[in-house]
Amino acid sequence: MIESMAEVRSHLADVIDRARREETPTIITRRGRQEAVVIDIQEYQRLREIAENAEEAWLNQLADEAESEGTEGSVSLEEMAALLRAQQG
Repeated sequence: MIESMAEVRSHLADVIDRARREETPTIITRRGRQEAVVIDIQEYQRLREIAENAEEAWLNQLADEAESEGTEGSVSLEEMAALLRAQQG
């Protein structure tokens, strides 16, 4: 479902109910560009968990590779995560 910001403003409660009850996301456009999406909170939490698990697996892989190459110039997993989060802004 794709709707403009003006359309969504006129029936936001319906958009939220549709996301929650029907598990149907609504993409919101502004001036013809996709700007945001309304999804059910459980779906949002599921997607966040997937992203966090993927990030953790990737960081663990980097740490394993770094460990196998030696420790000179290396950083801890926590330092690496902080650096990556700082880059993501």
